[in-house]
Amino acid sequence: MKILKILGIIVLVLIVVPLIVALFVPKEYGVTRTVVIHRPLDEVYDFAKYLKNQNQYGKWNLIDPAMEHYYEGEDGTIGFVSGWKSENPQVGHGEQEITGIEERQRIDYELRFLEPFQSTDKAFMTFAEVGPDQTEVGWGFDGKMAYPMNLMIPIMGMEEMLGDDFQTGLENLKQILEK
Repeated sequence: MKILKILGIIVLVLIVVPLIVALFVPKEYGVTRTVVIHRPLDEVYDFAKYLKNQNQYGKWNLIDPAMEHYYEGEDGTIGFVSGWKSENPQVGHGEQEITGIEERQRIDYELRFLEPFQSTDKAFMTFAEVGPDQTEVGWGFDGKMAYPMNLMIPIMGMEEMLGDDFQTGLENLKQILEK
């Protein structure tokens, strides 16, 4: 009987403590990485504004080069949708839609993850001239996880994990454009 009581307390603590901790963990997170590309702003922006070009530099596209792609609308304009389907669970199935454009400054996207989990989040790319033939490009993501799943944000290291993926993509973009 005493052993059952102790096991019951341990199980209760293992369930209750994480739920209490999750009350204090932020539900929203943001990640942004930047790189300076030694090319004029117009040239960098004119390449990056097309979602189809992300197939050449985005880390997720490079994980599964055989993934299926589908597109809706006119690339580089608001409403354009770039979708993907992959058997690789690191890539999954989802869509990215251009939702806002500030010409030569910023492009906003809505990311819709469909598999292996469902989620809708915001992403963006920013562009700024920082010198003659030098453009700073930022790539970012604003996400949220509902309680109690928000406990996964620090456990999974979301900022570092996503930040590394964005940095890889930006370095790939830099390499392509500086050739």
